[in-house]
Amino acid sequence: MATPESLPVMPVDEVQAVAEALRAAGVRLVVGAVIDSAGVSRGKQVPVDRAGALHRSGVGASSTWAVFCADNGIAMTPRIGAVGDLRLRADLSAAVDVGGGLAWAPAEVFTQDGEPSPVCWRGFLRRQQAAAEALGLEVLAAGEVEFSLLPARPDGTSGPWVAYGLGPALDHQEFLLDLEAEFDRAQLGLEQLHAEYGGRQFEFSLSPADPLRAVDKLALARFLLGRTARRHGLAVSLSPKPFVDGVGNGAHLHMSFLRDGKPLLSAGDGPHGITPEGGSLIAGIVEQLPELTGLLAPSVLSSLRLQPGMWSGAYACWGLENREAAVRLCAATQGNPHGANIEIKCVDPTANPYIAAGAILAAALDGLRAGKPLPPEVTVAPADLTEEESKQLGVVQLPGTHAEALDALERSAAAQRHLGEELLEALVAVRRHEQAEYGDADIATTVDRLRFAWSV
Repeated sequence: MATPESLPVMPVDEVQAVAEALRAAGVRLVVGAVIDSAGVSRGKQVPVDRAGALHRSGVGASSTWAVFCADNGIAMTPRIGAVGDLRLRADLSAAVDVGGGLAWAPAEVFTQDGEPSPVCWRGFLRRQQAAAEALGLEVLAAGEVEFSLLPARPDGTSGPWVAYGLGPALDHQEFLLDLEAEFDRAQLGLEQLHAEYGGRQFEFSLSPADPLRAVDKLALARFLLGRTARRHGLAVSLSPKPFVDGVGNGAHLHMSFLRDGKPLLSAGDGPHGITPEGGSLIAGIVEQLPELTGLLAPSVLSSLRLQPGMWSGAYACWGLENREAAVRLCAATQGNPHGANIEIKCVDPTANPYIAAGAILAAALDGLRAGKPLPPEVTVAPADLTEEESKQLGVVQLPGTHAEALDALERSAAAQRHLGEELLEALVAVRRHEQAEYGDADIATTVDRLRFAWSV
């Protein structure tokens, strides 16, 4: 079934059936949730008896929801101010009973007249998925999220941290078991949950789904992560730089592409089995990454993580299992049961995941439509290339500062085309606010003030 470009209104009997099932399961409140321009989770709740209204007409939200900032500032624009109203409509077809009397449902933004709002984040990804399907593509996506867990012990101190160690997992065994149970109840398809390289850092990975469903799962996972941590007296940081020292948190996105059931990133005649169409998809992403960095690693702290040597994908290039390249190819091997896919490594948790996934998909489709050839593969850490080698391979470093990333995004014809003027304006305004408030501040102070800005 093709993805509609706008959230459809469910028949009355289907809405009633969903509401009755939720009520029978003990649900009392339904959360209509969004992730906004600042990458922050927000939402409104209604009694379960009003679930139908939350879906059909939605609940009111000031137009300034499009320009709320991570520190609760409001970045007014010429189009968005005190006048006007929006409606948050929940997609009840994706509602999930998360226990404790709550159900969670992703919401989309509409105008008072019932039209899709141009500033709708989930609607943007919906349109890109529909565009891919119109080209005969099936797209699968999956997400990973790194997060920092604080405090590591009840007294606020931290024991020795071993990268990928079993000790940290044992220290937080009850929290991890509880989180797995929450994810299992919500059918998120948890694939991995482990201590990561950075101090106090864990990571979870979810199973593939179509892009809209995959990002819905990420959004719900963040909600459940925050709720579970609270029950254990812990706090979660999704900051790309929760501590001045350390590698920082990423939120890598994986994508694979198929046509008529056949994978485009394997079984072809190109490098590692990449087909010509698969090469064009990769080419579109690599070409547009420098101008889209302000969407994928968008916060004032993102550039501190997006540096060479941090395995954060600081260079616009691709390579087989190259963790320093922004686009890492995971080939179809026995060790990869989901088949060949690409991992976009430069994304971090401060990005709106609907915007990030939609922008990556839009760039890939641009490459496909133009028939772009696969760029040369980079088989070493890009920072080790000479200037001449980088030029020959077409490798460029992604913007090194927050200001540079925003300037490139604001100038980008591709971003303007993908997002439309109003949504792009809102996204840039929110990040310009961060730049104005924190761009010249002491790094340690900024890290401390924004440590929990993106957490649920």
